[in-house]
Amino acid sequence: QVQLVESGGGSVQAGGSLRLSCAASGRTSNTYIMGWFRQAPGKEREFVAAISRMGSRTEYVDSVKGRFTISRDNAKNTVDLQMNSLKPEDTALYYCAASMAVAVRVDPAHFGSWGQGTQVTVSS
Repeated sequence: QVQLVESGGGSVQAGGSLRLSCAASGRTSNTYIMGWFRQAPGKEREFVAAISRMGSRTEYVDSVKGRFTISRDNAKNTVDLQMNSLKPEDTALYYCAASMAVAVRVDPAHFGSWGQGTQVTVSS
């Protein structure tokens, strides 16, 4: 089991940047594939980004490619999401999640551990 705590959310104007961080505890972080998801009011939770256990592979939803970067530091047990050129449509509650899958997955059903979420609000 792994416990996940997100931080770094906030309110910014369109075009601004935020860096989200996910701190993991309970197991070494390289045990898990890590991902970021987001959920806006009235919408389903959607995949944002994922990273393989050693960081060699990453996946992104098309809408954030070129703007967001997922990274991990297994020595520090952290996973970050650098978000640049933020848009109002990025506004959502962002969740960090961990998966025991053997390869990178984008379906939230494959992620068994979740953080509490951190709010990101982007104003126009």
